[in-house]
Amino acid sequence: MFCYHCGAQLSEQHDFCTACGADVYLYKKIMHVSNRFYNDGLEKAGVRDLTGAITSLRQSLKFNKNNIEARNLLGLVYFETGEVVAAMSEWVISKNLRPERNIADDYIDMLQSNATRLDSINQTIKKYNQAYAYCVQDSRDLAVIQLKKVLSLNPKFIRAHQLLALLYMDSEQWEKAERELKKCIAIDRNNIRTLRYLREVEEELLPEENVKQPAKRKKKESVRYQNDNEIIIQPLNVKEPKSSGAATLLNVGIGLVIGLAACYFLVVPAKVSDAKNESQKTITEISNNSDAKTVTIQELEAQIAKLQGENDNLNQELEGYVGADGTLQTIDNLLAAAAIYLENQNIQDTAVHLEAIAASVNVEETSEDFQKLYNTLLTTIGPELAGNYYSDGFAAYRSEDFTTAIELLSKAVYYDATSADALYYLGQAYRKNDDKEKAIATFEKVIELFPDTQNATNAQRNIGELNQSAN
Repeated sequence: MFCYHCGAQLSEQHDFCTACGADVYLYKKIMHVSNRFYNDGLEKAGVRDLTGAITSLRQSLKFNKNNIEARNLLGLVYFETGEVVAAMSEWVISKNLRPERNIADDYIDMLQSNATRLDSINQTIKKYNQAYAYCVQDSRDLAVIQLKKVLSLNPKFIRAHQLLALLYMDSEQWEKAERELKKCIAIDRNNIRTLRYLREVEEELLPEENVKQPAKRKKKESVRYQNDNEIIIQPLNVKEPKSSGAATLLNVGIGLVIGLAACYFLVVPAKVSDAKNESQKTITEISNNSDAKTVTIQELEAQIAKLQGENDNLNQELEGYVGADGTLQTIDNLLAAAAIYLENQNIQDTAVHLEAIAASVNVEETSEDFQKLYNTLLTTIGPELAGNYYSDGFAAYRSEDFTTAIELLSKAVYYDATSADALYYLGQAYRKNDDKEKAIATFEKVIELFPDTQNATNAQRNIGELNQSAN
């Protein structure tokens, strides 16, 4: 045991730390109590009293939350009862308290390294929650189906066994309830809830006992005497009836009536009860099959909806390839532009197709061969076409038709990015058209692309004037 103040080894004989002098009397007492509860929990876990073990180990951790052995054992007990999430929580806390040389690492790796097992645990939790929701919704047959799936994935999940037993008790299937509760007992012998359920089930299954029969009085109902070598027994107060045929027939008739009545009141109800039980069993089987088919139908409908969504997406993607602005149409425009230029070198018609391509797709996202042909055509017709657009755009600028000038000068810059004059006058056209934001952006691009030029100097001056007018 180490000192809580300085970490030195504590002596068993002294109630103070020999290294720092701290009073450790209460500290040692608390540690001993924690260890005592840990040992008690270990003994209970050894005899499968898991509920008692959980109680003792929790008490141990209340006195010493850093008791790594108690925390790891508590995680193992939780894991044995099917509470995997609670077990993982304890092991993670243990690992954070002692990162090195901690067996909790092996427990965590055991779960996390097996993806199939981890997925099975997640499915167990989801299905148990779904079963609980079915119980709240009074869909008990569906809850039974879900709980059976849960227990097929995690047979040690005590809460699932208890809930399934409770559903069987509600439907008066006492034998099945008893079977589930005995499985709980095999896992955890002293679970209070299991024992309470089992007591109620056994009261329904076992016949009433300890019912005392009234004591029979012994009466001297006969007299015995001996005549020679024979012993004669003579009943007391009994008179021999006179023989009568009518009385005999009456007795026979009464016997028949009593027999028929006994048959009606004893045999018939038993047969009716058996018939009702068989009918109820048939109805239950039909209901279970119906619920299972309902679940299957719901799963199939979900799959159909998913496949329909995928089909719609594929149709939209196909439409993107074959539609008016799709990939096929874009390829046709590129081939048409190449054909026109190769046949008659008509740069205007070629430009129409290239501009249609630029407006419909992002050229940088197309294939390498597509970009190569597109850039070749653009480089071939670009300078001449840019010169034409610049001449027309500058003329429109001088005639103060700034909208037309912006359109034409933008095309000139598009076809020849090295034209400083076209870019500068495009900025001027924006400025004259009162589009200050685009004007400033265009002038900044002039300064960036063509520094140390007269256009850059003029652009800088225009930016200052625009900023001053904005203020």
